[in-house]
Amino acid sequence: MKHLIDTNDLSNKQIDDILADAIKFKKSSPPPLLANKVMLTLFFEDSTRTRSSFEIAGKKLGMSVVHLNPSTSSTKKGETLQDTFENLCAMDPNTIVIRHSQNDIPSQLSALDLTPVINAGAGNYAHPTQAMLDYMTLKEHFGDIKGKTIAIVGDIVTSRVASSATRLLTRMGMNVIFVGPKEFLPPLSFTSDAMPQYESLDKIIENVDAVMSLRVQLERHETPVFKDYESYAKKYCITKDIIKDRDILILHPGPVMRNIDITDELLLDDRCKVLTQVKNGLYVRMAILKNLLLDS
Repeated sequence: MKHLIDTNDLSNKQIDDILADAIKFKKSSPPPLLANKVMLTLFFEDSTRTRSSFEIAGKKLGMSVVHLNPSTSSTKKGETLQDTFENLCAMDPNTIVIRHSQNDIPSQLSALDLTPVINAGAGNYAHPTQAMLDYMTLKEHFGDIKGKTIAIVGDIVTSRVASSATRLLTRMGMNVIFVGPKEFLPPLSFTSDAMPQYESLDKIIENVDAVMSLRVQLERHETPVFKDYESYAKKYCITKDIIKDRDILILHPGPVMRNIDITDELLLDDRCKVLTQVKNGLYVRMAILKNLLLDS
């Protein structure tokens, strides 16, 4: 692959190869496979997990890592993003990892074909490395995910995590259903196929193998849906009372809003794999960097 903008850019073989490398790296640290290569990270939105994960992944593979803070870049002086990108590429980095609020920015920059571009999250559409780490976490637990069902719960319409996960997991044979208030549920064009939608957790909990809770982004909705987060939590927070003793995997991309998305009690439960997702994200991103810069 020349760039990673969406999981649709990956063949099934590439997905299998990336997963195999990630599992191998998790078991044993690799040598500095990408020594003397440079990764530049360019994040126009705040990030803790994704940015740190990419930067640590690069360093574990021997890369030099440079972070450009857009708030101190020439884009603040009126320079276009394309001009900024072209100037950065003139410095000959081996890859640029970018996060942006607009869906099409990573694909526009990759189309210039100046350096490999990795999408670290764009708009409400694509977050391919998050989808891959979620897939790895589910595969580790279930082995074969074909025929398994995952409920994605919360603010789905604004979520690039939900969008990317839906495309990848359904491609791999998993059933995906959406749960949330109708204002948080996406239009049919959200994915290529319409997913079943429900407004109540009670109606689906007996029939799912995993639940992915999402952070509620009330700030992204023009019209208030709930007066506050507590009102939302009364209906959609993932609790022990809902999960009971069922063998259900609990996922969340982070940041978790405690006792709004998932309760404190359930975050400590062995079925909750939030920190496993973070750990797997490191190894998935190491594997992606290897695939992009060494194997292609």
